[in-house]
Amino acid sequence: MKLSHFGRKFTARTGILSLMDDLGRALSGSERTLMLGGGNPAHIPQMNELWRRRLEEILATPGAMERMLANYDPPQGNQVFIEALARLLNRELGWPVGPENIAVTNGSQSSFYLLFNMFAGPGPEGRQRILFPLVPEYIGYADQSLDAADFVSIRPSIETIDDHTFKYHVDFDALRLSPDIAAVCVSRPTNPTGNVLTDEEVSHLDRLARDAGVPLILDNAYGLPFPGMIFSPATPVWNENMIVGMSLSKLGLPSVRTGMVIAAPEVIEAMTSCNAIVALANGSVGQTLVAPLLDSGDIMRASREIIPPFYQQKSEQARQWIAESFGSDIDYAVHKSEGSLFLWIWFRNLPITTMELYERLKRRHTIVVPGRYFFFGLDQPWDHRDQCIRVNYAMAEADVREGIAVIADEARQAITKGI
Repeated sequence: MKLSHFGRKFTARTGILSLMDDLGRALSGSERTLMLGGGNPAHIPQMNELWRRRLEEILATPGAMERMLANYDPPQGNQVFIEALARLLNRELGWPVGPENIAVTNGSQSSFYLLFNMFAGPGPEGRQRILFPLVPEYIGYADQSLDAADFVSIRPSIETIDDHTFKYHVDFDALRLSPDIAAVCVSRPTNPTGNVLTDEEVSHLDRLARDAGVPLILDNAYGLPFPGMIFSPATPVWNENMIVGMSLSKLGLPSVRTGMVIAAPEVIEAMTSCNAIVALANGSVGQTLVAPLLDSGDIMRASREIIPPFYQQKSEQARQWIAESFGSDIDYAVHKSEGSLFLWIWFRNLPITTMELYERLKRRHTIVVPGRYFFFGLDQPWDHRDQCIRVNYAMAEADVREGIAVIADEARQAITKGI
């Protein structure tokens, strides 16, 4: 094939492709695999019952199934859903948003592909770039621009909390917004680490972005107001200089591919235009399922009473299993678990890279994600990126416990043998 620059870029073997390929094979294959890799949320019984009830209501309502499956929505999204989301954001958070501030996309990944390529790349005054003020950052961002030079990242400062716990912080002393920066982007909670930027960090980033005349993009796919997968104090925030990304995936609906963008009207108009060109319209299933639950309060109740305690308990249990399996002979630290569904493990004395550890674990049918994929946009090498792995603790408890034991065994073997 005579592939274009776009074709070569998007057909290359990437971190997100490897991750999703491993996930799909693990979930669809006949051989048992300990899937501690991808970002699939847990199957929470109370949430599955909520979706089942909504499907039954749709089927029992004349014409509802047909409208959901057989009609195009406008490229901005389903108007009923958009208006219900605007009401929720006003009611629950006091955000002064209306339907003109909301666009729906075919999943959060699509939201960020459109946003990054709207802001980054060749522009009227030269190349424009996206600044990530803290890495490691979401693996799915790394390859969404045609040119890797469109992304620039800043190393974090590292706080040691105790012998086996640490936390990343934005290094504001190193953070500068050069004239080529067109937007600043962070996720909260951060995928892969479960880090939740403090209110002060978000406020500081907002001031820097405003002073530079560029938007601050906040990815709330795991955050507030829903699914509420946050275990530490955090205030949801939005203003017209911010672009907030949200998703239905981590509510337990990853397959409906429904993302939302909350932004100033001119950004929403641009997103709507992009949607019309690349997708015509958005999938209606997720919007139809969830729209009444935004007004009823069911989504907010679930995001306070069901989802956060479920994942926090699983996080604490996984940390306990890590402590038991790793013992005192593996020099490791886990990032403070403040949200999301991942633990980020830093091996400080491993004689092999975590890419090699990942390959060895795959041979034992245990899937994790090696750290190097999450450190994009850096201008200097950093050994730290080859010392970390991301572990998803949302799967069945028996699988998580066994998978952690396999990780510990492989790390211990590498340390003992020195290879």
